[in-house]
Amino acid sequence: MKKLFSLITLLLFAMLLGACDKKASEEVKVGFIYIGHVSDGGFTYSHDQGRQYLVEKLGVETKFVENVPEGPEAKDRMRELIDLGYNVIVANSYGYMDYMAELAAEYPDVKFLHCSGSRTSENMSNYFGRIYQARYLTGIAAGLKTETDKIGYVAAYPIPEVVRGINAFTLGVKSVNPEATVEVSWTNTWYDPIKERQAADALLDKGIDVLSQHQDTPQPLIAAEARGKWAVGYHSDMNAAAPNAHLVSAVWNWGPYYVEQVQAIIDGTWESGSYWEGFNDNIVSITPLSENAPEGAQAKVDEMKAKIESGEFEVFQGPIKDQTGAVKVASGQKLTDVEMLSFNWFVEGVIGIIPEE
Repeated sequence: MKKLFSLITLLLFAMLLGACDKKASEEVKVGFIYIGHVSDGGFTYSHDQGRQYLVEKLGVETKFVENVPEGPEAKDRMRELIDLGYNVIVANSYGYMDYMAELAAEYPDVKFLHCSGSRTSENMSNYFGRIYQARYLTGIAAGLKTETDKIGYVAAYPIPEVVRGINAFTLGVKSVNPEATVEVSWTNTWYDPIKERQAADALLDKGIDVLSQHQDTPQPLIAAEARGKWAVGYHSDMNAAAPNAHLVSAVWNWGPYYVEQVQAIIDGTWESGSYWEGFNDNIVSITPLSENAPEGAQAKVDEMKAKIESGEFEVFQGPIKDQTGAVKVASGQKLTDVEMLSFNWFVEGVIGIIPEE
């Protein structure tokens, strides 16, 4: 009789815990603010794949607002989500940072997650990934593919995040093709298919035969395919957009991060912080090399990926020179996270300048 009573007690306790867990997950509602469209095939698309993964794994209610400018309107859209009862707010672009910080101070009971920024508070975290690791590998593929030794890079804004990616890509290029150069064209926009295409075409007009990008749509790849050239994708697998041009893409995997953060909020164990992981946490990766990739690229990419994962190799380890030929990172040294997060110079091999904001 005692055993039966104990069993019934355990079952009731388990049911009670299950009910509490369900209630907690129902009380958490996650609102997403997106810089672009979920159909952009790039950055916002990758974040929305993460949102869908979150819903699949935890069953929480979510809502997104897309195509939100990086200005005061972003604050209005976040406030609207909060007024609708969304108590976790995720914003996926750098320019939302200050507006989110203001709201975090105003709504201490709401949790805020900001992508690619640097500010934190008791209820606001920032998160990003070491995508430069993937950039380096895609640079290897590009450096082996080019026949003109002229590679182009369609870039959004001259901020450390973008500069870091250009430098990592160029170091990858130069590791297998010391004669190659990478010319940068700035668009000053994250999401503008027309400007992205125009910048890509302008680079191709200069005899460039491989393009890379830090933009939110596949337009640079589409431009390369139209001209019979090659390209590297970013944010998501862009092979479908330009299968005759695509070599490889550096990609994001946001879903597990969102699940981890929201589960901690549900459990009551969440703490704010700065997240910046890489291959080790699977938040960044590269797609399989396409059939367009050059001979030998797969073996070299696999070799260097294994070295990065094991810690044997760091992307920004010396010797590294800047555009003037001056040594910026001595042999045996490597850049710190603080230095990488504040990049304001180009490595040797980059053609272009970093304009003042």
